[in-house]
Amino acid sequence: MGREWLDVTTPDPQTAGRRTADELVRRLSADDAAGVDQLLAGITEIRHLVFVGAGLTAIARADGRRLPPAQRAQASTRQLNLGQLRDRHRNDPEGLRTWLRRSAEEVLFLRALREAAARVAG
Repeated sequence: MGREWLDVTTPDPQTAGRRTADELVRRLSADDAAGVDQLLAGITEIRHLVFVGAGLTAIARADGRRLPPAQRAQASTRQLNLGQLRDRHRNDPEGLRTWLRRSAEEVLFLRALREAAARVAG
């Protein structure tokens, strides 16, 4: 994963970005730090890093919409902060990799919040 940018069978960059975003979240949830580092290191072009970020943003927003209102508002604020991090590192691949890691961590955090809210709701 990550090398699919070189794969001519990948239908489009958006699809490849979403697949990579899903894989990044999967590796992070499996506590595979080496796998996360390897995946991120394999994405060298800024354009491709941004497509992965778009995939992560879509995942986070979908997960955030399933939260109770107060937590949903907090999630929106965190998404804005992540957007500012992305903007600060617009031309820096290493900074964008940090943004991707934090965005994937946010997805896991939102999922944990949703699970906790579901337990409380009964």
